[in-house]
Order: sequence, then C-alpha cells, then structure tokens
Amino acid sequence: MLEPSSNPYSWDSGLQRVVDRLSKNLERDRLVQTAADQLKTCFQADRVVLYYFYRQWKGQVTFESLSHPRLSIYGSTGADECFNDEYAERYLAGRIRAIDDVEQSTIQPCHSEFLRSIQVKANLAAPILTQQGLWGLLIAHHCQASRHWTPQDIEAIRAAANQLATAPSICQN
Repeated sequence: MLEPSSNPYSWDSGLQRVVDRLSKNLERDRLVQTAADQLKTCFQADRVVLYYFYRQWKGQVTFESLSHPRLSIYGSTGADECFNDEYAERYLAGRIRAIDDVEQSTIQPCHSEFLRSIQVKANLAAPILTQQGLWGLLIAHHCQASRHWTPQDIEAIRAAANQLATAPSICQN
C-alpha cells in the first residue's frame, strides 16, 4: 500500500486538479449550451453558435443550437482572414453587430461570402468580454430569410453574452 505523501505534487493533488478542471469545464459547457438553446428559442433562430477564440483573432465554433441538424457548422473556423484588428477593436469596445439582410448590408466582401456559404440571411453577434479580453462571440443566424433584429433581441443577446462573461467557469479560464 502506498503511503500518503506530503508532496504538493502527489498523485492525490494532481488528481484533484484534474477533477476540478473537468468540473469547471462541464459547468462552462452547460452554461454555454443553455444560453445558446435559450436564444435559439427566444429568437426562433435557425442557429445560435459560440465562436471561441483559441488565440488572437483565430477561433472556431465550439457550441451550437440548431433548428435542424443540416445547419451544423460545428468546428468551423469562420472567415479568419476577415476578422482583423479593426473588427476586434469594435467587439472589444462592446459592439453588437446586427445584420438584418446579408445581401443588403455593407460588410466586407469576405464576410458576406462567408455568411452566404453557411446559408446566413441575417446575423446577430455579441462579444463575450472577460478581463483577459475577447473570449468569444455569441452569434444568432437566421437562415430562411432576412430578419429585423429588434432592440429586445439585441438586449437579449447582450445579456446572455454578459452572463457568460461573468461566469466563474469562463472568466477564470
């Protein structure tokens, strides 16, 4: 039988760190999925996703709530070449971007091409801002037709993004 060790790097403390991290990750995952599901229902959107930044201005879709499985873009890295310092600065300042009609909007050509490629007709994106910076974007997609995003829609996605940003499992990540 092994003797308990006073070493802080013993198997027991190492195992506890792993368990703590897994618990934190499960809590984060549950929070993000719940927020995406609630927004999809509230907006009657086709898709709500979390675009997580794993390094500066590079990210991917790590969560989604879908009206139909064929709309999945899980794992998509998006139009990374479009997302630059200028876009990032706007989101870092708290900007929420509402695009009612991708075809009528004045957005960068690479952005509109990307949105068309994933069947987006209308888009609503809010930043998830932690003390470390831009953690991710919470994004609602309407794929069937254009859609006017109301002030209530904008406030709902802002509130959800803020709730995620202040969750201990995210802001301490």
